[in-house]
Amino acid sequence: MEIFVEVARLRSFSAAGKQLGVSRALVSKQILQLETELGTRLLHRSTREVSLTESGHAYLDPCTASVAQARLGRLAITQSVSELAGGLRVQAPSSFGSEWLADAIARFTLRHPQLQVTLHVDDNLLDPFKHGFDLSIRVGGIPDSHGLQMRTLAPCRGILCASPAYLAQFGTPHHPSALRQHRCLHFSHLTRGANWHFTRDLNGESEQLTVDIIPSFNSNNGKVLHQAALRGAGIVYDTTFLAWRDLLEGHLVPVLSDWDLPLNHLTALYPSTRTVTPKIRTLIDFLVEQYQPEPAWDRALAAAKLI
Repeated sequence: MEIFVEVARLRSFSAAGKQLGVSRALVSKQILQLETELGTRLLHRSTREVSLTESGHAYLDPCTASVAQARLGRLAITQSVSELAGGLRVQAPSSFGSEWLADAIARFTLRHPQLQVTLHVDDNLLDPFKHGFDLSIRVGGIPDSHGLQMRTLAPCRGILCASPAYLAQFGTPHHPSALRQHRCLHFSHLTRGANWHFTRDLNGESEQLTVDIIPSFNSNNGKVLHQAALRGAGIVYDTTFLAWRDLLEGHLVPVLSDWDLPLNHLTALYPSTRTVTPKIRTLIDFLVEQYQPEPAWDRALAAAKLI
């Protein structure tokens, strides 16, 4: 069953064997034996890729849960929560990973020196199950993927800002509709399409507005756009966890601060097993402790009355 789960995840007999430290021939033999016992074909084999049959899809989720429970059983015998050990693979967006998560994980590894943590930073929306991550930090909720649970870590607040030099040259917009006449720096993963959504309370009523912008600069990396804004390239749709220090130091200035942008959240995605492994649970608890009830970057901006 463990071999089947790895083959299904990696879509390859050879890659599954390498991951588990066994030969491709043994992987093939064990899968054939499993199919014989079940009386059905679980996998389509081709020269390019291995894919799941309809029976394989139906068998994968309960099989994954059973394998996870077996691993938990072994873990309960060999180590306690206070003696976390072994590998832990974490994936996160590059901007949050470098600005905040790297420091938190470094401090976490000092508490648990027997852990070997790998932090993979990538702005692509990777499926944690398919790519073998124990924990994936994501802006937003659960993607279209089976077998995952979610826990909220912190708010992820959007903020429009620009450099003083840009605003001195091009002027400060006083209404969202004016953004159509400005150079806009757009984070392609943050909103769907090149449109920015705004709300505000006006005389006790909620006003909503969507502005279709023509970005002068698109990127799937928030740090790239942040640096462009510092250079005076335009008004950036930033996040407070990335922009906070430059806002406090005056290198960037909030724009349209009387309007609210949609509130998102930083979330932790992890395997949807009955019991989460101790090392994953302990890391999630540690991150929640770091970022709740209000993360340090938002506390600093609120104290300076910038949000």
